[in-house]
Amino acid sequence: MNTYYITTPIYYPSANLHIGNTYTTVAADALARYKRKAGFDVMFLTGSDEHGQKIQRIAEEKGVKPIEYVDGIVEGIKELWKLMNISYDKFIRTTDDYHIKAVQDIFKKLYDKGDIYKSVYEGWYCTPDEAFWTDTQIVDGKCPDCGRPVEKAKEEAYFFKMSKYADRLIKHIEDNPEFIQPESRKNEMLNNFLKPGLQDLCVSRTSFDWGIPVSFDTEHVVYVWIDALSNYITALGYGSENEENYRKYWPADVHLIGKDILRFHTIYWPIMLMALDVELPKQVFGHGWLLVDGGKMSKSKGNVVDPVVLVEHFGVDPVRYFLLREIPFGNDGLFNNETFIKKTNADLANDLGNLLSRTVAMVSKYFGGTIPSGSFSGDYDEELKTLALSTPKLVEESIGNLRIPEALGHIWTLIGRANKYIDETTPWILARDEEKKDRLGTILYNLLEALRFSAALVEPFLPDTAERIREQINADDLSFGSLASFSGTKEGSSVKPGNAIFPRIDMEKKLEELAKLSAKPEEKKVEFRPLKEEITIEDFAKLDLRVGRIISAEPVKGAKKLLRLKVDIGGMEKQVISGIAEHKKPEELVGTNIILVANLKPAKLRGELSEGMILAASTADGKNLYIVTSEGEPGTEVR
Repeated sequence: MNTYYITTPIYYPSANLHIGNTYTTVAADALARYKRKAGFDVMFLTGSDEHGQKIQRIAEEKGVKPIEYVDGIVEGIKELWKLMNISYDKFIRTTDDYHIKAVQDIFKKLYDKGDIYKSVYEGWYCTPDEAFWTDTQIVDGKCPDCGRPVEKAKEEAYFFKMSKYADRLIKHIEDNPEFIQPESRKNEMLNNFLKPGLQDLCVSRTSFDWGIPVSFDTEHVVYVWIDALSNYITALGYGSENEENYRKYWPADVHLIGKDILRFHTIYWPIMLMALDVELPKQVFGHGWLLVDGGKMSKSKGNVVDPVVLVEHFGVDPVRYFLLREIPFGNDGLFNNETFIKKTNADLANDLGNLLSRTVAMVSKYFGGTIPSGSFSGDYDEELKTLALSTPKLVEESIGNLRIPEALGHIWTLIGRANKYIDETTPWILARDEEKKDRLGTILYNLLEALRFSAALVEPFLPDTAERIREQINADDLSFGSLASFSGTKEGSSVKPGNAIFPRIDMEKKLEELAKLSAKPEEKKVEFRPLKEEITIEDFAKLDLRVGRIISAEPVKGAKKLLRLKVDIGGMEKQVISGIAEHKKPEELVGTNIILVANLKPAKLRGELSEGMILAASTADGKNLYIVTSEGEPGTEVR
């Protein structure tokens, strides 16, 4: 049996996976489902990338351990993939024990081979992307990939001799034109990165510890991209006692990724594999971005589209269909609610849904629900039959070239032809003449066959939809093998009418609903109150303001408004009694960095000692309270 190994990137544990992340996984799922149905032994891998400075910082800000932070987020990722009907075969976490051991062994192997050496790294680092950059690569002090500020870094580190393998990689890319796709991505990697010359890569960090320790130098943790990229082979058991899956599925048939991480997958990863004497993946496909309002989705821009909200309003398969049909595979695509609704109404409600409803209704009305026998007697019959029999091959060719929208286009050509067939043959007119009942039966049989072909072909892309069609037309077999003949519908069995599989969406009403969800709350004007008596700079200098982190919070017994806070100010802990209980829950405060008046004379409130005051602002009516927060480390002086 032929094997097929497809991977998505392992996702950074964010609480806000958006429709762009979902697109990659849905596309991979469609390819995996298609290959399984075509008889391949498929391994579909996804997972979570859980190490790095970025995650450690977020966890510290929340006052929790990094593993505690990622555990909760990973469950959310799995729930999203369950919601989107993702049929992955394995979910890897980079915190899995077997992965950690394998990465340590990989690092040691490269070190023993002389491809990794110790030196000092000094340059620029983008924490959000976990990427190193040189002076010539950064743009106005910002990361050239994500556009966010970079940080100056200097620390002892291990380096990987990338330059040693550059010429070999260039030759591989030029000798294997399908290795990087689409073509524009290949040219970008060759001309912008490889041919100008590669610098050795910093592959360890010492400025934080949330990562995989270097086994022979535990002050260092393995650079997160070396850790993350290795998952594609460690998930298969590479370097373990059982390498059966590794031998079976590697090399990967396709790494399906977003274009923003192409450099890591087409330069760092293949060079790592060359150094390990491991065969390279067959293809890395860098698809485009899903754009909203003309720009890449970003939480900071406020244009993130939540797939969960879309599913709640429209269902899973309409979301899957839009992503797979409307996004040009390899190029950027555009998402907005109006386009989404138009496409759903046109293709799903009008074309497919209406074809199913009309056909099943006519079989019920004219033949009491019993599927009639069919025979071919006209040109229209032959045209429909010929198109149906040729469509599976067209879909197969498109999938083989990773052209998913094109594959769906072929299926919808068949659906469109079946709808036209109804108009051409006018079954409602034939039904008036008893002598033409055989002809009417042939037409309805042919329509049921067209629906069976459509359901079988659409199943990898819209699995729930295929099942609902199968139930209504009572199809026994939706396998690809059954599409060798246009006679798979069982005569004499009964159709099972059901609700419309895609009810038409009221555009205006639905857009109003969605607009309310995304509407920004009306800005409240703050009532201006007169300033207090002026103070001098000497008066202000008497205040000792420190960044503090709330490490515990609990109500003060018998006092509805008071909370007892324990605040870490870096080497000292202070107890603060704060009248914020009506506005903030204790669990919301733990881990929050606040500004504390640290040298306020201690006082007793309700018998409790209070050793400071946190800075906060409240509205004139006292209904809202805003605590002043900080990103600094506990104990930092505020000047």
